[in-house]
Amino acid sequence: MNHYPLRPVELPEETLAAYDAWLDDLDARLDAPDCDRNELCREVLTGIYYPGLAHGDPAELPQEARIALLQMDPRNVTLEPEYYQEIDLERYARVKPLLWLWEMFDKSPLGENVHLGVRFRRILARRIFRRCGRNFKAFHHVKFSFGYNLEVGDDVVIHRHVLLDDRGGIRIGNRTSVSDFANIYSHSHDIDDPAMVATPRTILGDGVRITYHATVLAGVHVTDDSMVGAMALATRDTEPSRVHVGIPAKAVKTKPGTPRRPSPPDPLADEV
Repeated sequence: MNHYPLRPVELPEETLAAYDAWLDDLDARLDAPDCDRNELCREVLTGIYYPGLAHGDPAELPQEARIALLQMDPRNVTLEPEYYQEIDLERYARVKPLLWLWEMFDKSPLGENVHLGVRFRRILARRIFRRCGRNFKAFHHVKFSFGYNLEVGDDVVIHRHVLLDDRGGIRIGNRTSVSDFANIYSHSHDIDDPAMVATPRTILGDGVRITYHATVLAGVHVTDDSMVGAMALATRDTEPSRVHVGIPAKAVKTKPGTPRRPSPPDPLADEV
């Protein structure tokens, strides 16, 4: 195999300045003690999706346009976790506008811009998660349940179309990576009565790799430096420094422990 660390990608200086100004303003507004997160979400999403209608009179718009504008305000939408009995309504009220902002940003023309998207989501993650460490990177279309039950360490990477179901809590250790289309659960249903729900915490240890289309079930501890292979289903705790594959996932080999080569600075890391 070849050593392929991330390479820097240049953008025009005026573009970088525009991105920096927009993100700095968003960060500052969220830090303001009197910030109304619902109103901030509405303003940002309306500016992204319907800038020409931001200051118009809704009564003069067609009915469909009025309905579309209502979706820019999280107070006008319901999300699946709001229907869960164990929700902490006070905590969810604080994060719901940011979850909706994250989700709708990803569906917009801005969402697949890696430079902008990673930084945008990092700003929100630090205010949604219970803990968010350094250099957190999330790519587009990551989904959460409550959001506030997530603990994320340093240098964590979450790739495209990942589900982090933190209903019972998920803890992700340092230097852990979750690949595209993986699912991490922290709740399960009784076989006979689906209204009977267990919510054990799920743990991904340090240096873990959850690879493409893999699933980790509720309450599983994926131990340090272990790997869950592509399409695998982890139904029980893994063994440290071992590769687990299949349905259900079983340890098939020990990782060779190849020394990491020095890499240049990560171009998507936190700015110092």
